[in-house]
Formats: sequence, structure tokens, C-alpha cells
Amino acid sequence: MFDKKIIAYLGRTPNFETEVKLKDDGDGVVYIKEWNITSEKAKPTDEQLNALTSQAETLEKNEAVRATRKTAYGNIADQLDLLYKDMLAGKGDSTGEWFKKIKAVKDANPKE
Repeated sequence: MFDKKIIAYLGRTPNFETEVKLKDDGDGVVYIKEWNITSEKAKPTDEQLNALTSQAETLEKNEAVRATRKTAYGNIADQLDLLYKDMLAGKGDSTGEWFKKIKAVKDANPKE
């Protein structure tokens, strides 16, 4: 979750190989080893990051929802086939099968 706090702090996902390097010395405590984006924002304090716990939890939950949705949506080729069939049937709107499938997945897996 430490990475999600950094994402919340920056408002974007940094490159965790070059911009922000994290370290865990084996004790389960993750910390910032390198902060290479000083021109954008200063390295956050522990207090600043801890204040973002709620936002980080939301980011983490939404990431899990996106993964579930991705699986439930199915193969993109199948989705395109549904869209094609809907268009042929004059149902390129919310009455089409593609829309109904996608809406059902989104309704069953809401983001926060």
C-alpha cells in the first residue's frame, strides 16, 4: 500500500524503477530509498504519506475492481464482435448486447 500513498501524493503513478525507488530491509517496513522527481514535488514526509492512507486504500480497492472487470469483460475480439453485431442490428446504443454486458460487469463491480 506504500506505493499507493506515493501515487496519491503525486497524483500520478511514477516509474518505480527510476523516479521513486522503494526499499524493504526485510522487516516489513517499506521506505523511499531514492526520490528522483524533486522538480515536480519534494520528497514526502512519513506524516504526509500517512495522511493519505484512506486515498491509498481507495486506489488499491479500485485497482482490484479493474482487474476483476478486465476478466469479466472477456476477450477484446469477442467484445468487438458483439459491437459489430449490435451495429448491424441498429443497436449501437444502450439497447445493444455489448452495452448490456459491459453495464452488468460495471454494476457488479463498482469503483469507489
